Amino acid sequence: MDAIKFVYTVPGDDFSAAGQASADLKSKLKTMGVDPKSLRNIAISLYEGEINLAIHAGGGQITVLVYPDKVQMFLDDEGPGIADIPLAMTEGYSGASDEVRSLGFGAGMGLPNMKKYTDEFDIQSTVGQGTHIKMAVYLKD
Repeated sequence: MDAIKFVYTVPGDDFSAAGQASADLKSKLKTMGVDPKSLRNIAISLYEGEINLAIHAGGGQITVLVYPDKVQMFLDDEGPGIADIPLAMTEGYSGASDEVRSLGFGAGMGLPNMKKYTDEFDIQSTVGQGTHIKMAVYLKD
């Protein structure tokens, strides 16, 4: 079965724009009848991803595929990459600058929350080349 595809571009260092993709997707999925728990998990995980793209990667692209049984989200950037993924996955660890933290971001919960609120989570990163994240949330009946 063909998926419904949505593509979003997240600008770098523009925190006012970060969150627009997750809000737009949440609205669209709600009109499609996605159950509230799945909707919440998708919105949280995608929002965290958007913020990470803006803070750490200089922006990036999000591709969402909606199937009858799941929603897949792909986040791709050409940022600096992550040198130590296990460390980055540690709750409370953050590589955010003091400036970003002063804006209320960079608490070190982005990647852990992305994993926590999805049914599938995979992260691949190469220093100097970027990061690629694949997430999926299974839809409930």
